[in-house]
Amino acid sequence: MLAPIALIRATVDAMIDRGFGRIVNITSSAVKAPIDILALSNGARSGLTGFVAGLSRRTVAHNVTINNLLPGQFDTDRLRANFAHSAGKDGDAGEVAERRRQQIPAGRFGTPDEFGAACAFLCSVQAGYLTGQNLLIDGGAYPGTF
Repeated sequence: MLAPIALIRATVDAMIDRGFGRIVNITSSAVKAPIDILALSNGARSGLTGFVAGLSRRTVAHNVTINNLLPGQFDTDRLRANFAHSAGKDGDAGEVAERRRQQIPAGRFGTPDEFGAACAFLCSVQAGYLTGQNLLIDGGAYPGTF
């Protein structure tokens, strides 16, 4: 996770000098609900989240925002490959997908277009007052309030 921090440090000063910038880190819904088999990844993502929260409060006065986009399950090749892997050699990936889909209150997986639209908003002029935040985009799957 050091690479995202290094990239932010390498670009943020130029954005401040220009008086405009948007940084969006694409992390994971695991930031809010850690996944037990991804302990190292969970820790790294939490570190990035803390770094962003602190830095973003210094950059926003210069019209530079830094936010995190936390995707849940989106209909992508990777998700379908995960279903196939979970199904195993003789299982049915479609059945795995259906069980996962039923766990999402929206009743479906997100689309790449929806993800892109959320990211585009965070990069827009209209998002200038939104900084240091974790935008969870998961169809309502996260069960918590905060």
